[in-house]
Amino acid sequence: MLSKLKSVQSLLSTTLARNTGWMLLGQGLRLIIQAVYFTTIARSLGVSKYGAFVGVVGLVSIFAPFGSLGRAFLIIKNVSRDKKQFSKSWGRALATTLVASSALIGVILLLSKFVLPIAIPTRLVMYVALSDLFAFNITEVCGRAFMAFDLLQWTAAINVFLGVSRLAAAGILVALHHNPTALQWGQFYLVSTCVVALASLGVTLVKLGTPTFELPRSFAEDKEGFYIALGNSAGTIYNDIDKTMLARLGTLEATGIYGAAYRLIDVSFTPVTSLLGAAYPNFWRVGVGGVAATLRYAKPLILYGLCYAVLVCIAVLAGAGIVPYVLGGDYRFTVEALRWLAILPVLRVVHYFLSDALAGAGHQGLKASIQISVAVFNVLINLWIIPAYSWRGAAWSSIASDTLLMLAIGAAVLTLSRRPHSATPESEALQARAEA
Repeated sequence: MLSKLKSVQSLLSTTLARNTGWMLLGQGLRLIIQAVYFTTIARSLGVSKYGAFVGVVGLVSIFAPFGSLGRAFLIIKNVSRDKKQFSKSWGRALATTLVASSALIGVILLLSKFVLPIAIPTRLVMYVALSDLFAFNITEVCGRAFMAFDLLQWTAAINVFLGVSRLAAAGILVALHHNPTALQWGQFYLVSTCVVALASLGVTLVKLGTPTFELPRSFAEDKEGFYIALGNSAGTIYNDIDKTMLARLGTLEATGIYGAAYRLIDVSFTPVTSLLGAAYPNFWRVGVGGVAATLRYAKPLILYGLCYAVLVCIAVLAGAGIVPYVLGGDYRFTVEALRWLAILPVLRVVHYFLSDALAGAGHQGLKASIQISVAVFNVLINLWIIPAYSWRGAAWSSIASDTLLMLAIGAAVLTLSRRPHSATPESEALQARAEA
């Protein structure tokens, strides 16, 4: 018993515990803010208009990771290993975000005419694309920069400010418009994200320093960043493409029902997201020792995450019935959708941490390949199951996709962890630093 107590005390004294605490504080405040913001928007828009907005967000989210081409995550990799790399890494991330996001906005506007229902205005697509492709990626680059220095209190502050800004935008919208449209919310959504992006840039400049813009760039690093973006995009496909497909192949009402349920599940996953964010720099440090090292690091984190996820699953199954009383009678079918999706946090705990174990050990290509395969599976099954079963089919395909991803990532990690890896003085030093 005494040894277990000492083990807990040791854990709480680590950098990981402190960083997780900051992320939990920030994400906890953001969770409360998001709950109020989500309730306000869902109730004021109604299930159909909320479904239109969710359908657009689902489409844009597929391209959002390419807005920075993985450069936000490469800041963590480079700076966590060598802090002198910050100025150059940050400069590359900002420049890449400006160029890539600008190009992708045009692609999304063109694609939306073929993917989304004609009832959804093009201007709404433009507002969401500008917000989530450009402004949000700038915000993420700044947040990841602080993560690289283990200054997660600032990352948490940026996340909270994003929630506060969107809550304020929702409050102003409802005050000005008794029955707002999805397009009107899109305008306020864009402005609120831009405010946070500008503030984040200012804070990062003051606290961490100025970026350096220089050439030439490393082809190997560009390729690694592309793999990160590709994997993250594949992740958003099997998480969010079903909402866009529901809007096209089903109805906007069904999209609103399912989108609300999915949003609540995402919110419930916030504490695990905090732990993932706090641990992410250490996966890169430990990763120089190979997959066996990152797997050892991931195992206790998976256990903690699973304990929480099981409790969330039970709570969702028991408490889903209160949703219509909070969001309104239009969302009565969200109760069933929530209960179907309750298992997702359990599945995600496993494959999220194992995915970071692969990434930290330098297997971005393999991770991306698995995620793309699951994304293709998700799209193909949705083409059949959504027209046949509407939002229920989307829920079933989500469960199947997350299960398949968990099994595939797990098999890859276990196979690679059994291969011999030659430790180097650098890997031993970095691993000791991470575990300290």
